[in-house]
Amino acid sequence: MCMHLDKLYKELRIKDIEITYRGQPWTDNCREWVYFDCYFDYEKLHARLEMSDCVIHHINDDPHSGLEEGFYCETCKDAIIGIHRNNIVQGKPTIE
Repeated sequence: MCMHLDKLYKELRIKDIEITYRGQPWTDNCREWVYFDCYFDYEKLHARLEMSDCVIHHINDDPHSGLEEGFYCETCKDAIIGIHRNNIVQGKPTIE
């Protein structure tokens, strides 16, 4: 995981949030993407963890390719992805 997303990654592992996928999901435009079984409050996390400006809000609203939402590093092409905010799953935590 790149240095721009490492704080968030470590926090999620300490909180024992389940990883549902880890790898290169799409094209060579992606390096390492880690999917977690939770929701993210993007604004709160970005501010609290003092993330770099190269970390942007990634959101995929296309139900055919998979609803997802999280953090994407434009510099390193890594991402930390969670459950899309409109995909309601009971009992899943929100990380803020």
